[in-house]
Amino acid sequence: MEDLVAYIKRYPNFFLHLSRKYIKITKMDKKAAILKLIPEQGILPLYFNKDTEVSISILHALYEAGIRTVEYTNRGEAALKNFAELRKVCDKELGGMYLGIGTIKDGATAQAFIDAGADYIISPGLVEDVIPVANKHDMLWVPGCMTPTEIIKAEQLGAKFIKLFPGNLLGPAFLSGIKELFPNILFMPTGGVELSKENIGGWFKAGVCAVGMGSKLISKDVMEGKKYAELTAATKEAIEIVKASR
Repeated sequence: MEDLVAYIKRYPNFFLHLSRKYIKITKMDKKAAILKLIPEQGILPLYFNKDTEVSISILHALYEAGIRTVEYTNRGEAALKNFAELRKVCDKELGGMYLGIGTIKDGATAQAFIDAGADYIISPGLVEDVIPVANKHDMLWVPGCMTPTEIIKAEQLGAKFIKLFPGNLLGPAFLSGIKELFPNILFMPTGGVELSKENIGGWFKAGVCAVGMGSKLISKDVMEGKKYAELTAATKEAIEIVKASR
């Protein structure tokens, strides 16, 4: 050990280069892991609650159902503070959980949540000033798109994963009509995806890799009533519907 310490002191720049290279590889591996995990999981739960403890309890309920990545949404003043606490919970208690942040509409907000430990960034639209921030950290960024023009622009900017938003307005028929134009893009609808075989099955038949599920899964009633066991059961049901729909 003493010899190793002496060697590091003698050649600090060499070991600094190795450490930076290792960090970069690790981040790239995380991006690849998330791009694999979301399609495997088949659903991406998303939610926000101003209460920190409720937010943590929901995360535990989802984890118990088998979820290993979620999107916490930036939709309230408490979002950043809560996100930092969720990060601590993931690191200490929920092994293998990746924590994404959604509703990111500018680069400064993206940076704030990256500093708080975000594993990936999701936007409701094609927010171009988020891209260099995410790329600086070798981080996955997922833009929201509603038209072929937006999808083409996102692809040209390097997007690998597109959030179709709002999903309930676009519908599975929209994706069926454009899917062949984008063979290298992963699609996920968010907004109005329902917990039913008909709705989820229709999206997978159209060619999505996963569905984003917010209030139809993590409802106001579940959050206000703290019905965490019900949430776990509903999430397991959603996972089984996805499996049957592939």
